[in-house]
Amino acid sequence: MKRIVILGATGSIGRQALEIVDAYPKEFTVVGLAAHRNAELLMRQATRWRPRCVAIVDDDAADNLATVLPAGIDLLRGAAGVAELAALPEADLVLNGIVGSAGLDSTLAALRAGKTLALANKESLVVGGKIVLEELEAGAGRLLPVDSEHSALFQCLMGEDSTAVRRLVLTGSGGPFRGRTPEQLGRVTVDEALAHPTWNMGPKITVDSATLMNKGLEVIEAHYLFGVDYERIDVMIHPQSIVHSLVEFVDGSVKAQLGLPDMRLPILLAMTYPARLATALPQLDLAQTGVLTFEAPDESAFPALRLAYEAGRRGKTYPAVLNAANEVAVASFLEGAIGFCAITDVIEETLGRHAAVEVTSVEALRDADTWARKHAGEAVRDRGRR
Repeated sequence: MKRIVILGATGSIGRQALEIVDAYPKEFTVVGLAAHRNAELLMRQATRWRPRCVAIVDDDAADNLATVLPAGIDLLRGAAGVAELAALPEADLVLNGIVGSAGLDSTLAALRAGKTLALANKESLVVGGKIVLEELEAGAGRLLPVDSEHSALFQCLMGEDSTAVRRLVLTGSGGPFRGRTPEQLGRVTVDEALAHPTWNMGPKITVDSATLMNKGLEVIEAHYLFGVDYERIDVMIHPQSIVHSLVEFVDGSVKAQLGLPDMRLPILLAMTYPARLATALPQLDLAQTGVLTFEAPDESAFPALRLAYEAGRRGKTYPAVLNAANEVAVASFLEGAIGFCAITDVIEETLGRHAAVEVTSVEALRDADTWARKHAGEAVRDRGRR
């Protein structure tokens, strides 16, 4: 039986992972759960799955949880408590489903502790890819991708010689605004941006999908996961979300991984790897699915993809600044402080003002993150005064 820790247990990835635990009670037992501030749901999860430890970041939420947590379950507090949970000695697998750059410390803690890390927190690699890879190479930990696109690439590359790979192709649905002009995008609402056509995700990643920044972050993630240059990583829009990614080889052949748009499938594979378990989840029926279509992304209407490629190629602290500015801009859009198109304006302005440095430590990344959030916040406020 595999003992698992789930970070981000109250979010979309965490809740679906717990569905899998329920479906395979002889395969998994939960030893740790962590959340940011949703103490009520975390308490219900702790009552249901009885982990040895839970961790919660928010101080007030921790105080509330302490009064209702079932006896025998230890409570860890703050970001340090979540990182401590990621290194829990008895854990066999750590699933990092934290949203945003806040997941980096736990990624590093799990790898330092020699854990198998199922990574759904793409920002760990976007922000700290160099340091994460150094930690991975230095220890006994193992990294497994959970994002559907990277899980697809991982499966397509199984048993293949890396020198035979010509390019990686990440697919994306195109989000709810595929085909719209920049003028039309200037009028979209928050509710429209949160109405994803094929995936059910949290608000931040849903907005990232609408701007195509999510695809840009995935390009940077793929660069670090698979050691492929940015010039050999492409993006293709695939509205049906059935082909999750493709690998083209030097002989011209192409391998693709297909499946219904259901995050439980890549989560399950990461949780059971190298085994595959029979599942009662809905099965793909290609005859019923019908036509599968592909098109190039419209980078003039969706400049976020260009910005991500540029930040990735420039390296140093640019990806960390890209991510932090995006987090600030998306939060501001969700709060109604800026319009949809201003998200990428804020990011581009922040990147343009950044004097990058080499990533030599986590502290350098934190400094870049702090700087980016300050300047992105100023860019948001400037737009509010116009």
